[in-house]
Amino acid sequence: MIDSKMAITVDLQNDALLQSVPLDKLFSHWVEASLQQSYQQLEQTIRIVDEAESRKLNLDYRGQDSPTNVLAFPDEIDFLDYDCLGDLVICAPVVMSEANEQDKTPEAHWAHMVVHGMLHLQGFDHQQDDDCAQMEAEEVKILGTLGYTNPYND
Repeated sequence: MIDSKMAITVDLQNDALLQSVPLDKLFSHWVEASLQQSYQQLEQTIRIVDEAESRKLNLDYRGQDSPTNVLAFPDEIDFLDYDCLGDLVICAPVVMSEANEQDKTPEAHWAHMVVHGMLHLQGFDHQQDDDCAQMEAEEVKILGTLGYTNPYND
């Protein structure tokens, strides 16, 4: 259980203004549930973007010429007087399309993308089978505590 005395600030930047996104307080709740350790003071940025921006970032940083659901940019700055894990960039149209294709509620899929991205910022990865299994198990556990079903069930 994470210490309730933590000061967590989520800076939500919605640049995909035409897309409906969950309430800010849900993003904060998902971020807090995803934390693997306690922080005195944590600031987390989540940027909601359209397909064009997601595609450009995905191409520039991952060499993939397509929009993607979530990108995680771990923080490498040591001079801040608060903790910052890095930035998440979530593509609203991709998330909404995937939720529809996978027959999931939009809220559940948004929660999954935030949890998934937050785990990346904390060092989890899914490049190798063992790492993938560990990351997915952690996602399922966190989402379960939030009241969401296993996102990997078909």
